[in-house]
Amino acid sequence: MGYAIEAEGLVKHFGQTKALDGVDLVVPQGRLLGVLGPNGAGKTTAVRVLATLLRPDSGTARVNGFDVLREAHQVRSLIGLTGQYAAVDEMLTGFENLLMIGRLLGLSRADSKQRADELLERFSLSDAGGRAAKTFSGGMRRRLDLAASLVGRPQVLFLDEPTTGLDPRSRNDLWDVVRGLMSDGVTVLLTTQYLEEADQLADDIVVFDHGKVIASGSSDELKSRTGAQVLEVRPLRPDHLDLVVQVVTDMVETAPEVSGEKVVGAVHDPAVVPAIVRRLDDLGVVASELSLRKSSLDEVFLALTGHRAEDDSQEDKEGALV
Repeated sequence: MGYAIEAEGLVKHFGQTKALDGVDLVVPQGRLLGVLGPNGAGKTTAVRVLATLLRPDSGTARVNGFDVLREAHQVRSLIGLTGQYAAVDEMLTGFENLLMIGRLLGLSRADSKQRADELLERFSLSDAGGRAAKTFSGGMRRRLDLAASLVGRPQVLFLDEPTTGLDPRSRNDLWDVVRGLMSDGVTVLLTTQYLEEADQLADDIVVFDHGKVIASGSSDELKSRTGAQVLEVRPLRPDHLDLVVQVVTDMVETAPEVSGEKVVGAVHDPAVVPAIVRRLDDLGVVASELSLRKSSLDEVFLALTGHRAEDDSQEDKEGALV
């Protein structure tokens, strides 16, 4: 299987800020790569370089074999891009937005109209296609924006935090659309701060932090990399919470946290769980909930970086740029 996206040693500075610090990426044809990281981690800068919108200071990148610097025109003919904010013309109708883009891409008027109708139908916007985009809800605008990026039938699609600001239902609707694109064989690079989004959609994941790729693999591979499972214990009586904290602290390597009325701790040796249960029983503590599960991507990210994915980890200046 060939690579739709290849990048090696990408470096990009904005003044004193190093937005990309030697980034390597590969995305096989027809797969979805999730790029995780907080604001300012370099995700958007990487997308802009791959989409030929920004020249790297050093390094190389190719899309479907074409160099993003020397063969930028060929790259642009193969890709679609949806940014963090809908870029549609609010004064035009949904249909007119798609028709205009088709004409700009060199399609005939008849072909542009046909493509606009196809995409409005695919994105469940046919009934609203005659309305001005300014009357659309946030989720409808994002769907229209994504439809606009598909007018030219791209082979590679860059989605830069496409669900930012959407409510859960609109986010799920957009996820369904992305799954449909994947089934059509489109290669997708998706940047996101939502770890659940990467868990739901991505074949492979890379984690960005401070302009570097600090981890990569499938969701399950990343979850297993921490070497720990997560124990959650909720005592039946809230006044026993401190006792549970003490017992778990004594049995595990890393101090547990209290989340709501539950004690949450990392467990490297599952054999300690029966010992915890016996110790709680000796103390007369009844657990209304006790579970041992895989680490979530959020917990993996915290273990890898020392902070959560939604934290702002870079200077404000960089966050405005990347």
